[in-house]
Amino acid sequence: MADVAAHITGTVWKIECKVGQPVSAGDTLVILESMKMEMPVEAPSGGTVKEIRCKEAQAVSEGDVLVVLG
Repeated sequence: MADVAAHITGTVWKIECKVGQPVSAGDTLVILESMKMEMPVEAPSGGTVKEIRCKEAQAVSEGDVLVVLG
């Protein structure tokens, strides 16, 4: 299991994955928006999306877990 956390404080602009979806290292899981800039949150390794712990338009802080990979 791997927790994928926000690397910046911002707003969840778009969720690019679904629970049960296989992903590879480098795949974009979530796109965060901060100060009018969009920044992708990428999978650190391959796996399967086990949980999505955020919703679109949700404010998040640096370090908040957004997605859990298994």
